[in-house]
Amino acid sequence: MSDSTARMDWISKTTEAKAADYIALSDQVWDLAELRFQEHKSVAAQVARCEAEGFTVTRAVAGIPTAFMAEAGSGLPILGFLGEYDALAGLSQQAGSPSPQAEVPGGAGQGCGHNLLGSGALLAAVMVKEYLAANTLPGTVRYYGCPAEEGGSGKTFMARDGAFNDLDAAFCWHPGSFNAIMSVRTLANIQVYYRFTGQASHAAGSPHLGRSALDAVELMNVGVNYLREHMPTDCRVHYAVTNTGGISPNVVQANAEVLYLVRAPNVAQARALYERVCKVAQGAAMMTETALQIEVDKACSDVLPNATLELKLYEHLERMGPVPFDAADRAFAEEIRQSFTEEHITSNMDTYGANVNPAMPLHDGLLPFDGTPLSRAGSTDVGDVSWITPTVQAYGATWAIGTPGHSWQVVAQGKSPAAHKAMLHAAKGLALTAIDAVLDPELLPRAKAELREKTGGKPYACPIPDDVVPPSLRGAGRR
Repeated sequence: MSDSTARMDWISKTTEAKAADYIALSDQVWDLAELRFQEHKSVAAQVARCEAEGFTVTRAVAGIPTAFMAEAGSGLPILGFLGEYDALAGLSQQAGSPSPQAEVPGGAGQGCGHNLLGSGALLAAVMVKEYLAANTLPGTVRYYGCPAEEGGSGKTFMARDGAFNDLDAAFCWHPGSFNAIMSVRTLANIQVYYRFTGQASHAAGSPHLGRSALDAVELMNVGVNYLREHMPTDCRVHYAVTNTGGISPNVVQANAEVLYLVRAPNVAQARALYERVCKVAQGAAMMTETALQIEVDKACSDVLPNATLELKLYEHLERMGPVPFDAADRAFAEEIRQSFTEEHITSNMDTYGANVNPAMPLHDGLLPFDGTPLSRAGSTDVGDVSWITPTVQAYGATWAIGTPGHSWQVVAQGKSPAAHKAMLHAAKGLALTAIDAVLDPELLPRAKAELREKTGGKPYACPIPDDVVPPSLRGAGRR
């Protein structure tokens, strides 16, 4: 038996022995479904698991109450596993239901599979820790509990604080519709509050005395919509009106607020587009004679894929074979697919660059990978980690083919046996790749050389201004 086969057998046996604990952990985080920077119970569950596995836990990383780091082992290399656990608003859903059945109207739900992501990444870290100890190998293993990936950029705040500076490599995965290497160039983004303050007045009796903050928000939105024609086609701008100034139409609204998310292929382009959006906001304030306050909420960098580590992970996933889905898994996936249109399925396949039979309910193969990244219109704060240390990610086929992200269908599948199997499969692949980073003396130097080439040797620059703190640390009156 070759060394690589022996390692794979060891990882498979360890996964089987620990599977129940990590399935239970993922289901517990699914049940809790806590929003960004409020994941206190989920963190408690993850910390308890880390301590049970013998990790030393550092809480409140970067001063964030729901960020932590668990560490075991000693010496070099230092290998980091990135975990998440935050949920999304408005996606409360009954697990295992093939049709929308909200449990709590407006409640939160694991609409991006972060219950699986964090539990699987932690299991991978545990397996690497135990393998190094069993074989008397040097190396420090860390699991990072990262809050608020959804709209909060928790990792970016942690990166600004230096939490990842001494890592030799970082490992992560994400639930999805396909088994694949997650080699993607995502968009950098900046999220910003625009708050307008005007003058209240009777809308009929003395409208001339009023200065409408809501008019300013509406004019800003119109202006930005015209701006769309004159910005690069690969950029994105979204907004949500977060304060309309009240529900009385006969009062000129004195206060109103809109939250913008500006995306572009890299941080420099995102900043340039953000400045143009700010000018539109300033123009709206001038037209309405209102005061404008601009507050950056968060930001994140684009992902730098690392082909050196990705090709090694692909090698392991290919040797591991398919996720062991059974007839019951496929039957449930087919029930979920009854809620999709043909466009859902083809769009989902296009997003992943998948060329598979669209009638397949679950993907039990592995999408081909030659080291060439895809472009994705989404964003992730993993991008900031990838500018600091070589970072590798995979997708795991936890959802039926056609499942759109951030949907009730994701939540409904979040506790399914198929999702659990795909989570365990991804954890094995990450663990095997991390062990190679210890055993292969050339792997990490090549990965680091690739990162230096892509960054031009320039140090990481955090896109969040120094004076911006996470929402959980902001004082009264600030978000």
